[in-house]
Amino acid sequence: MADTIRAQQGDTLDALLWRERRLGSAALPIVLEANPGLAQLGPVLPLSTPVKVPDTASAAPRTLDLVQLWD
Repeated sequence: MADTIRAQQGDTLDALLWRERRLGSAALPIVLEANPGLAQLGPVLPLSTPVKVPDTASAAPRTLDLVQLWD
């Protein structure tokens, strides 16, 4: 079952997914596939744009880049 969240002013898709569901960049293709036409709205989503987040997006692997200060 898909969950629907709404964009706030100035939201990008990745910022919205991170803030609302703690989903990283691996979930973006899954969410874009579930929302036809969402990519055509541009990088900043219009206010209150509904975004469906399928359950499979939560299963996307969450990876973090290793940052080392003195490399």
